[in-house]
Amino acid sequence: MPATHEVTNQVPPLLGYDVAADPALLEGLEQAGAGWAADELHELGRRAGGEEAQEWGRLANENEPVLRTHDRFGRRIDEVEFHPYWHELMKVAVGHGLHATPWRDSRPGTHAARAAKMYVWGQVEVGHSCPISMTYAAIPALRFNPELSARYEPLLAATEYDFGLREPSTKRGLLAGMSMTEKQGGSDVRANTTTARPAGDGSYVLVGHKWFTSAPMCDLFLTLAQAPGGLSCFLLPRVLPDGTLNGIRLQRLKDKLGNRSNASSEIEYDNAVGWLVGEEGRGVRTIIEMVNNTRLDCAIGSAAGMRAGVVRAVHHARHRHAFGAALADQPLMTNVLADLVLESEAATTVGMRLAAAIDRPGDEQEQAFRRLGLAVSKYWVCKRAPAHAAEALECLGGNGYVEESGMPRLYREAPLMSIWEGSGNVAALDALRAMAKQPETVAAYFAEVELAAGADGRLDDAVDRLRKEFTDPAGLEYRARRVVESMALVLQGSLLVRLGAPAVADAFCASRFGGDWGIAFGTLPSGVDTRAIIARAEVTV
Repeated sequence: MPATHEVTNQVPPLLGYDVAADPALLEGLEQAGAGWAADELHELGRRAGGEEAQEWGRLANENEPVLRTHDRFGRRIDEVEFHPYWHELMKVAVGHGLHATPWRDSRPGTHAARAAKMYVWGQVEVGHSCPISMTYAAIPALRFNPELSARYEPLLAATEYDFGLREPSTKRGLLAGMSMTEKQGGSDVRANTTTARPAGDGSYVLVGHKWFTSAPMCDLFLTLAQAPGGLSCFLLPRVLPDGTLNGIRLQRLKDKLGNRSNASSEIEYDNAVGWLVGEEGRGVRTIIEMVNNTRLDCAIGSAAGMRAGVVRAVHHARHRHAFGAALADQPLMTNVLADLVLESEAATTVGMRLAAAIDRPGDEQEQAFRRLGLAVSKYWVCKRAPAHAAEALECLGGNGYVEESGMPRLYREAPLMSIWEGSGNVAALDALRAMAKQPETVAAYFAEVELAAGADGRLDDAVDRLRKEFTDPAGLEYRARRVVESMALVLQGSLLVRLGAPAVADAFCASRFGGDWGIAFGTLPSGVDTRAIIARAEVTV
């Protein structure tokens, strides 16, 4: 009698592999002078690709955080309850120094090493990266108040995850968040209405609301409020030095498209106590130090999502057969997969290059390059992630549309990075603002891309076309997306030509600059080495 249910031609689980076995990532690590971190990166990568960590990520997303505003006696507690596996993910992230430890580590390439670890561990589960990223980014802003920095920075940089609502100085390690936007203004923080009045003892009392406060279980928050001298930056602890709860009221948690494991909240400041960071009236200037670092993590996070998606697509295509052959050996599929790899490696390479610039704080040209390079890359890399996730999902066919594949979660996460810390228009306009206010950023940008001059004629032509965009300043704001897109592609192409695999660099220049590329992924021109490109996304399980 014939069997009614025989399972054949199904792809084996993608488990038990080293997520850090990523050629573009490892090359970027070496180029940044952080090769010393490779052993720890591979240790983290093997854990990230293991069954235990993958299960942590899945269940943390399926069991979302719950807001507890009051205890059973009616006392206000404003606490968020998480699935136990969220805490396991956080322990690993903090234990490996993915948060603020690089600011207190003098080894060369320490920020690049940290970016690489964020990229690897973020492929397990993206939501918990939010408090990790904000804690990392808080340090430069906090240093505008040396007294507060001296008090809290050692605990923010500690490698112990100590969850719980307690006075900060009593904990073994701290996390920091950021609270900027309000319902009436969004990205236009100048429209904020939250007020801060001096209390007479060096502190301020804040009254108002915030429309988005992610990770409200953090210990400390940097926030913006209108002080007598104008919009200013303040540090607010959740628990005051005397052990009482600060007046930070959690109103509700957001019901989001993705990022489900992470709590994002609406809050009110009910006579909350805070301390000034920086000068009154210079709040944006102070907190922008935090914003710029979280924008880098947006680009790194998008690159990590692309890598996770294309690795899954290649794994499926290598093991799945149709019409008498493995999908990975069929010409049209090779075109799609290779195109996805190009986008992924370009994003990874530029992310690591920008992270390396943080390790050179005394180099003015590096910092000027970072300022503009980060703005254009945040726009483009994060903008490409949703389309990349959709195409990678489609490579799995109907199996990819099923939750068990993990691809729907990846797809839902993809748009977030383009919105977080300024959506596409904000990022594009930020690039224009940098060019207008800091002309040296333009010179630094072109100095970087011209390091590849003469290596590829198609790239050289693209640089020439880009320069012409700057000869017509009229209507530049209207053309901002097109100009910034071109800048991002030219930067990626120059880095790949100089630092990437020859097959990847050639295909990238042929498609992105050679005029022989369609709109959808999978429209590469003939003659590119798809086999060599795809091999860079194959992993051993």
